[in-house]
Amino acid sequence: MKKYKVWILLILCVLFWSGNYIFGSLVVMELTPVGLTFIRWLFASIILLAVGQRIEKPDWKEVFKQWPKILGLSMFGVIGYNLFLYYALYYTSPLNAALVNSFNPGLIAIVSAIYLKEKVTKYHILGIFISFLGVLIVLTKGSLLQALTVEYNKGDLLIIAAIIAWTVYSMISKKLTSVPPITSTGVSGLIATVLLFPFALNNGVNYLNMSSLALTAAIYIILFPSMLSFVLWNIGVREIGAAKTGIFLNLNPVFTALISWAMGREITLVQIIGGIFVFTGVYITTAYKGKPVRIK
Repeated sequence: MKKYKVWILLILCVLFWSGNYIFGSLVVMELTPVGLTFIRWLFASIILLAVGQRIEKPDWKEVFKQWPKILGLSMFGVIGYNLFLYYALYYTSPLNAALVNSFNPGLIAIVSAIYLKEKVTKYHILGIFISFLGVLIVLTKGSLLQALTVEYNKGDLLIIAAIIAWTVYSMISKKLTSVPPITSTGVSGLIATVLLFPFALNNGVNYLNMSSLALTAAIYIILFPSMLSFVLWNIGVREIGAAKTGIFLNLNPVFTALISWAMGREITLVQIIGGIFVFTGVYITTAYKGKPVRIK
């Protein structure tokens, strides 16, 4: 696949995920994170498996053979990432969540260099450091000198846990080359649904009494961040590598800020300054080339 096509797919992927921050913050007011994750992947996995069977015609013997990796995708990408994210939205704003999540590309690049032996240059390292500084500005609300003593927002810390879960998911996805992306996403989603079923059953969620706003948001989350974004992400990782794909995650706060602003939500000066640091780091990481640095 040509690179510009992969870039377009990844931009759409991140745009849909940005909507997930906004709509997710609305739905968790009526559904628990477990209930939302369960209903999200119940429908998404069924549709993905039907589409995958028709388009990809997967070798199911190979799919079953790769069950440990697919289980890993389910545990870290579907269950872990989503639960950490939705619980975080109880305590922090969608924009804050997106800004903190912008450190994810840096972590993916470091782990990719160690685990997947992907190239990392001194500019990567500098860019990652500056991006991390931007995230720290957001976390401490600008009080960098008090970083060790400040009381951190529980939601922001949960987003860091989500970042770690997504990094592991990306590493596993890169290694899973023998199962096509739609099928692997559908199967991992179905496994997550089965694992979450008893917990969702005990959550006391009445899906039939959801408000029209929550129902609309849930439908969006099922169709776009679940079905399309996960497939597009897996395509990107396989086509251009985990580190380069991870850079696109830095579009998250841009799209989230625009959507938040359009919905009348406030954007603070600290968030803007932190965002500038994050994007400066991303620019350095992507615009400058250098000799690879070996990370053991």
